[in-house]
Amino acid sequence: MASSATRKPGSQGVGSGSAGAPAVDLRGVSVGFQVPGKGQLLAVDNIDLTAHQGEFVAIVGPSGCGKTTVLNMLAGLMRASAGTVERHGRPVEGPSRDIGYMLARSALTPWRTTRRNVELGLEIRGVPKGQRREKAMDLLRLLRIDHFADAFPSQLSHGMQQRVAIARTLAIDPDLWLMDEPFGALDAQTRVKVQSEFLALWEGSPKTVIFVTHDLSEAVLLADRVIVMTARPAKIKVDVRVDVERPRRPADQLFDPRLEEIERAIWEELRSELV
Repeated sequence: MASSATRKPGSQGVGSGSAGAPAVDLRGVSVGFQVPGKGQLLAVDNIDLTAHQGEFVAIVGPSGCGKTTVLNMLAGLMRASAGTVERHGRPVEGPSRDIGYMLARSALTPWRTTRRNVELGLEIRGVPKGQRREKAMDLLRLLRIDHFADAFPSQLSHGMQQRVAIARTLAIDPDLWLMDEPFGALDAQTRVKVQSEFLALWEGSPKTVIFVTHDLSEAVLLADRVIVMTARPAKIKVDVRVDVERPRRPADQLFDPRLEEIERAIWEELRSELV
């Protein structure tokens, strides 16, 4: 790969919180699944991946290569067949209250209003009504949908629903944000707007983001590093540093020459995995 942004697999980027134990650390991780009639299927093969506090890491790769599997291991929803999965130097042994996991679909509760959807996690944790209402409205204002606080999901556009899902995820103040194609269902213009609002919330925070996407432009635009995974069984092919300063503004930087150069270089690495 011709770009100076390329790093060897497993190499560490320099995030805003690179001191101390890594926020995320996978070492020699493999995952196998038992498939009826076919025996053991190896999905992830001996990967090493480290992310430091405050770092934004995007993962790209062919469909079905194990990207979501990595998120599920970090969320404590499944275990590795081999290797170790740690957060802040401690093994991940199950779900944690300081993780926010956002999926491609907003998955909002249809009978709850916008505000009450955002409050859901806080309500489950026993946060008093006044406090959770204040927190929800603060986030809705930041995401510019506070005027729809009393609307139901069916009354919102897809972009608005994703904003509500972001607010619901962030309301619990997670230390680690796991995001699986969170903007994939949005049209191009809405996606840029929601990306911008999301970055405005994250940039300058100590939160760590692990972000799965099929959109190379999105990965390069948002992340500090882009991890390219091979076809199954997935290995880490390259670890690319996005050496473009923050803050970034998607609406202004869609055609940034340096971002486009990095995206082309990543595509050259990825295209052979799609055959």
